[in-house]
Amino acid sequence: MAEAQLFVSQDEFTCSVCLDTLTDPVSLHCGHSFCLKCLTNYWDQSQECSCPQCRHTFTTRPELNRNTLLNELIKKLKKTTLNSPPSQNYAGPGDVECDFCTGKKFIAVKSCLTCMASCCQTHLQLHYEVEAWKGHKLVDPDRNLKEKLCEKHQKSLEMFCRTDETCICLMCGVTEHDGHEKVELETVKEEKQKQLGATLSEIRRRLEKKEKKMKETRRAIEQMKLSVERVMEEHNKSFSDLVQSIEEAHKELTEMIREREKREMEKAEGVMEQLEEEIEELKRREAELKELSENNQLHFLQTLSSRCDLPADGGSLSFIVTTDFSSEILLKELSGLKRRLEKISQWKILPLTPSGREAPIFTILAPRPQRREEFLQYFCPLLLDINTAHRDLCLSKGNKKMTHEGTKTEYPDHPDRFDCWYQVLCRKALIGTRCYWEVEGSGGDVVIGVAYKGLSRKGQGLDSLFGLNGKSWCLWCSQTQYFVCHNNKWTEISTPYSTRIGVYLDWPAGSLSFYSISHTMTLLHRFNNSFTEPLYPGFGFGRNSSVTISHLTPCEH
Repeated sequence: MAEAQLFVSQDEFTCSVCLDTLTDPVSLHCGHSFCLKCLTNYWDQSQECSCPQCRHTFTTRPELNRNTLLNELIKKLKKTTLNSPPSQNYAGPGDVECDFCTGKKFIAVKSCLTCMASCCQTHLQLHYEVEAWKGHKLVDPDRNLKEKLCEKHQKSLEMFCRTDETCICLMCGVTEHDGHEKVELETVKEEKQKQLGATLSEIRRRLEKKEKKMKETRRAIEQMKLSVERVMEEHNKSFSDLVQSIEEAHKELTEMIREREKREMEKAEGVMEQLEEEIEELKRREAELKELSENNQLHFLQTLSSRCDLPADGGSLSFIVTTDFSSEILLKELSGLKRRLEKISQWKILPLTPSGREAPIFTILAPRPQRREEFLQYFCPLLLDINTAHRDLCLSKGNKKMTHEGTKTEYPDHPDRFDCWYQVLCRKALIGTRCYWEVEGSGGDVVIGVAYKGLSRKGQGLDSLFGLNGKSWCLWCSQTQYFVCHNNKWTEISTPYSTRIGVYLDWPAGSLSFYSISHTMTLLHRFNNSFTEPLYPGFGFGRNSSVTISHLTPCEH
């Protein structure tokens, strides 16, 4: 019966010298026990006799005698351990230790919420054999048992208060939480597990969606790289062929000109030889006639008739040497070719994703417009969104004019409405294209700009005012000067004032330009930014000011 109640571990009878179970145990007056052999060797190697554990020093070397009672106890413990079926391991880093073991501790196999302690396999037997402990609540090993205690009553947290959404003990249930809706922890855990399951399912769904998107993006990148390589090969070949054609045309044209030059030279040289012969003949006739005129009258008269007949004049005088080899047609063609090549060098190659396509393709965009008629090709009709307008703004002219008159308008409540700043957005979202629009401002100060949909609509913070945050870009117009602003960075523009302003958005190129419109277009400022979301045109108003969106057509000049 005594053996059955021997709930001590073999680790409690360990020699602190050899760190093993005591063999031939001897006990010192200080109360510590050691193996007879270990202690003898320890003292033989030391200059003084002291306890290896507490360092208590003995004036004379004590006589060592085996502790018979301790030796018998260790024998029984070893026998009990050998007959005990469960195997145990010592607790290591990260393991939950047994709170009942002394010395080197075993791994806990259960934690008791009643005792607020953890037990190894040996010490757990008490909860199965002692009647008073059989009703204790056992759970899996837990190193944070203190967290399961009520801080106020130091009782186990056994219930959940739905009213206050917190775990409570039984004492809390009849005091602070009396009358509240309370349930058992298991019930709440089941409910929370369902919520957790739903959350995990949503996380898994989102993960799968994003992983799919990641795969699609990687595939698109590979397709883009292949497309780039293919396009580069085609362009390299095209330009190489073009260069080769130009070189061949240059060579052939040079040869043709040289051949023409050679033929003209040969003809000219032939004419020159003929002219030299004719000149020599004429000089000879001239000399003969001069000599004849000096002879006597009889000889002169007898021979003059035969000597006055001149040789037939050849066609040498009718021959004209080509002195100008220039060709207006050729120069015009070469000039046109040069202009086309210069225009190609100004093109931008940008990746765009048209609707209905998964993989990006390459689209060649023409250079930025220069004249107003070129801008009008990108005209974008806009309408104001009444659901975003501040209640002090009045809408008219078919949602194309907004006026700040200072009188309240009975607009319905809407989450997109500006409730502090006198601002309004347009309905249309602009993305992935080029757009141009013009507005007429009048009265007081006017703000013209664009913003992401995420621009705040509530409160007086800078996150809801055009230009004072990273989600909007704008031009502030007063009667005397202009300012441009983005992310609260202001730039003053010195230029004559104009009531009409043109706005040009090149979303793919990340360009937003403001122009003053009069008899000419004057660039006020150009923002260069990499846009990541659709942009909504918008306007802000000073007292007694108004903005009208102009109705334009591509044919208007």
